[in-house]
Amino acid sequence: MIEIRLSPIVGDFAENKDLAREIRNSRIIPALEAKEDVVLDFEGVESATQSFIHALVSEVIRKYGIEVLDAMAFRNCNETVKKIISIVVDYMQETD
Repeated sequence: MIEIRLSPIVGDFAENKDLAREIRNSRIIPALEAKEDVVLDFEGVESATQSFIHALVSEVIRKYGIEVLDAMAFRNCNETVKKIISIVVDYMQETD
């Protein structure tokens, strides 16, 4: 299992799509390719933009299918962040 603590990378407001893409390509996808589970730890992240979450996980879902979420966990999310993750995941399921 690999745990990615986001607040040291993105601060308390996750908005930078380029950072999200970098995290996805350099940490999430390689871990999944190695058959490791991925924990995205949002402790200290007060809010995130929908575009950040989309850049973080949509390509992963597109590449591996919605089942990839069984190998991913979103930890320490406040209600705001949970809602945004839910919106993005729901959208990705609709586009399948």
